[in-house]
Amino acid sequence: MTAETHLQGVEISAAQFFEIWHHYDSDGNGFMDGKELQNFIQELQQARKKAGLDLTPEMKAFVDQYGKSTDGKIGIVELAQVLPTEENFLLFFRCQQLKSSEDFMQTWRKYDSDHSGFIDSEELKSFLKDLLQKANKQIDDSKLTEYTEIMLRMFDANNDGKLELTELARLLPVQENFLIKFQGVKMCAKEFNNAFEMYDQDGNGYIDENELDALLKDLCEKNKKELDITNLATYKKSIMALSDGGKLYRAELALILCAEEN
Repeated sequence: MTAETHLQGVEISAAQFFEIWHHYDSDGNGFMDGKELQNFIQELQQARKKAGLDLTPEMKAFVDQYGKSTDGKIGIVELAQVLPTEENFLLFFRCQQLKSSEDFMQTWRKYDSDHSGFIDSEELKSFLKDLLQKANKQIDDSKLTEYTEIMLRMFDANNDGKLELTELARLLPVQENFLIKFQGVKMCAKEFNNAFEMYDQDGNGYIDENELDALLKDLCEKNKKELDITNLATYKKSIMALSDGGKLYRAELALILCAEEN
């Protein structure tokens, strides 16, 4: 069965949802936009009509919002609200804990307990267990293991068996995921290290809130297409949520500003 065929169903499984997502997110950047989004909307309407089904109220609202927008952008969370699934556990992530990028960063700090820069399968399992409990969903260990494996399949873009900050951030709705803004401004390791040393003005090995403010102002000025200086306070607050008592060390800032190098 193809992804388009899955759209005809009254309900789809988590595995089918996964297939649909990867089919339409053809460039693998973590969201549907432009032609990807328009193709999805067109084929959703065609599939429902072919199956003799009307659009659900959620689908109709979605089509009305994005159907004529050439600059629309949705992530997995938005898609999860549109497609009827047997067990739509993705919606559980709209619980209070992940209502903003700042909350997400604080959650990351909690579950990346060894400060490795990624969450492995066991840390992810704990993360999901706590989120599901917050959503008043009690599941057994085998189901939790299944959910963990599905999450890795959905979000582990480089297939290394662990999730990095930007990969796990796809749990946030696109409009609340400020990390998307930073994808186009990341630096190579050498540039990042030079920048860190430049803005760590007192040379104490970490960046404080004032030093981060100066760095972000310069980034916004240099990258006006990606970063809006009117959102500076939001950027700063979210990034400082990664800090250790107001001390933002090199490894944490690198999660935001340093591009991976193969």
